[in-house]
Amino acid sequence: MSHTACAELVEKGDPDRFAATMAAPPAVRAKLWPLYAANLEIARAPWASSEPMVAEMRLQWWIDTLGELAEGRQRSGHAVTEALAPMLSADPDLARLLQSHAEARRWDCWREPFETQAAFDAYLDATAGNLMWAAARALGAPASAEPATRDFAWGAGLSQWLRAAPELEARGRFPFVDGRPEILAALATEGRARIARARAAAGSIPRKARPALWTAPEADAILRQAETDPTRIAGGTLGTSPFLKSAALAWNAVAGRF
Repeated sequence: MSHTACAELVEKGDPDRFAATMAAPPAVRAKLWPLYAANLEIARAPWASSEPMVAEMRLQWWIDTLGELAEGRQRSGHAVTEALAPMLSADPDLARLLQSHAEARRWDCWREPFETQAAFDAYLDATAGNLMWAAARALGAPASAEPATRDFAWGAGLSQWLRAAPELEARGRFPFVDGRPEILAALATEGRARIARARAAAGSIPRKARPALWTAPEADAILRQAETDPTRIAGGTLGTSPFLKSAALAWNAVAGRF
């Protein structure tokens, strides 16, 4: 029942990850629903209150709870924690990845900009990177697959961040260290380079773990748009058609690629 509730949460709140998971075999889905539902809950926590300290308390609840689940302690009454419990107790490293993800989300609670480009890079790696690596790890990826997975996740996370930038600014956040068009174009170029590097190292990621990388089938296309015309970021016009996105996901699922 808890897995069904997790799937319903992802369906309503994260349609891209829902579509990617539905493209995977049923046995794979059962391992991804709890992780993606937890990601959704963690990502929402900083925005649940206009008071930064209250938002941080919500994140801290998740950080503490994830640690307890990894120790084998139960948190009944919450569908996401119930579904996560056996996964985290079996592999505590999954809990540590999610905890680091939640720690990074503290930035979302406040209105200060990233201090340096390195801080922004680390944020993407701790959020998009930790989640994708946790998913790949849950699907049996070996440690040797982590660099390529994180490279792809960074590019995919950047593509999503560029699309979210107008809303972040509307909420009083500063999504970029430097928002000049030429700097944003270079950032998109870096994202595309990381995706290309990940695909070149695809052999390090076993086929059984590749559904973890299906969540951003249009990432390279979005980054290419931003690279060519960075004014589309502020204009909120990045993205491909639903048909092209679905076709790319279907091809990844059939070909076992990402």
